[in-house]
Amino acid sequence: MTSTALDGIPPVWFTVPDGFHSLPLAATAEERATLADEFVRELFPRGDDALWAATAPYYAGMGELMGSCGHEYSALGLFARDEGGVAHCAFNVGAVESGHPSVEAAATGIREILVRDATNDVRWLDLPCGPAVSSVSLREFTVPAELAGSGQETKLRAGQIQVHVPFPTGPYIGVFTLDTASMDYWGEFCEMTAIVLQTVSFLPPQEEEG
Repeated sequence: MTSTALDGIPPVWFTVPDGFHSLPLAATAEERATLADEFVRELFPRGDDALWAATAPYYAGMGELMGSCGHEYSALGLFARDEGGVAHCAFNVGAVESGHPSVEAAATGIREILVRDATNDVRWLDLPCGPAVSSVSLREFTVPAELAGSGQETKLRAGQIQVHVPFPTGPYIGVFTLDTASMDYWGEFCEMTAIVLQTVSFLPPQEEEG
């Protein structure tokens, strides 16, 4: 398990399970390059210098893109299936500014906005860190024939879990998002997200334990 604290916003901690690989988010290109080199060695432990050197710039660029989108944390989740193959997801955490007078008012306002979209399954959550609102949506996309591996137009289903967690320590709302096209692993991803959310805290771990 990896415990993560975000920078640039009031502190928030959460824990992600093994299988999540943190993308190289950093302020400078030099830092991203260093983190990307570490990332590919972790992602491809059986690789070699040629593979790592070829793939690191791609993930450095992806880290720059995720950072420019406002993500404070971004990771790829890769999990071996019992029947073979790999289930994958993207997990991102960001924060948006909010002038909410209380976490309850913020969560109520978010829920009122999200329920306007009938395609969202919106629910109120009482987490150990306070109130939150989850929104689950399933989408179907058409992959053009020229981009599909089969050479034929293909329908692709994807799911998204997004949870809005108001900060009690500052004018921000944390946004935790998991996206996946591995829909046969959807139940496991839902359970995994629920477990991560139970670990969200606005107190340092040592203070929480005390």
